[in-house]
Amino acid sequence: MKRTASVAKGSRSSVSSRKRGEPTTGRTQYVVCIKNDGNPESLELRKIYRALPDAEAAKHGYTRVIDETGEDYLYSRHYFLAVALPRKLPSTARRAFA
Repeated sequence: MKRTASVAKGSRSSVSSRKRGEPTTGRTQYVVCIKNDGNPESLELRKIYRALPDAEAAKHGYTRVIDETGEDYLYSRHYFLAVALPRKLPSTARRAFA
């Protein structure tokens, strides 16, 4: 994956390693933001975000997250901790985290 200058600095990037509409593999993942250095307008501390599976980004230390703008961007994996939502969580609550 070719990194842009902004990705190399650890800031968000709109560079995608997959094409729009291309199916992703794996289950929906959720992460909680524990750090937002340089991205306070895009990431809220202690907020749960949906993470999209991206094996290529993970190889380079990044996590693909749908942030406050509603778009998916790459952020350093050190900004997040993975969380597991219970299966019995009502579907309306699950949609709120999507």
